[in-house]
Amino acid sequence: MASRKLRIQQETEFYLVNLLASRLRARGAGAAPEPAADEPLALILARALAGDRQQRYRELKRLGDTSLFVSGFFSDWLARSTVGTGYYAAMGERAYGSLAEGGLGPAGLAGLYAELSGRFEELADLLAEVAELSELRSNRGLVRLYQRFLLTGSERVAERLRERGVALFAGPVKPRRMAN
Repeated sequence: MASRKLRIQQETEFYLVNLLASRLRARGAGAAPEPAADEPLALILARALAGDRQQRYRELKRLGDTSLFVSGFFSDWLARSTVGTGYYAAMGERAYGSLAEGGLGPAGLAGLYAELSGRFEELADLLAEVAELSELRSNRGLVRLYQRFLLTGSERVAERLRERGVALFAGPVKPRRMAN
């Protein structure tokens, strides 16, 4: 956050750290390693809409958290999938937005959920940067990062690769303007 000069509420920062910690604990406990193994977001939403107030809160929170984590840590996978990042962002923003507006959760968390909803893509990009920094420790991680660059064309990813000495000879190129 400091390198990006990103300012968020302290509650949001705490929430993101806990989200990452819980996902890492789940992975260490033998959870499925790929996002494709997660339950489809539409089924989580359907359960939220059909449930009572407590179940609606639990499922909307799960929907938002899953969307945010997958959008951040598996953006390269989403870029190749049929649903794409826009679907995950829309589902996550709406889930957190519903939590902020509906007063479903614990008192005083509306501001947290409003920030998660309103800044969803920015926060997903922050999580993507955390994932990228952890990948930079191995050659395999650098290859995955380069593949992410090829899929997304992200300037932030390109900068990470340049910092590690990777020459970017291929990848998305901006079209040149034709001279009249």
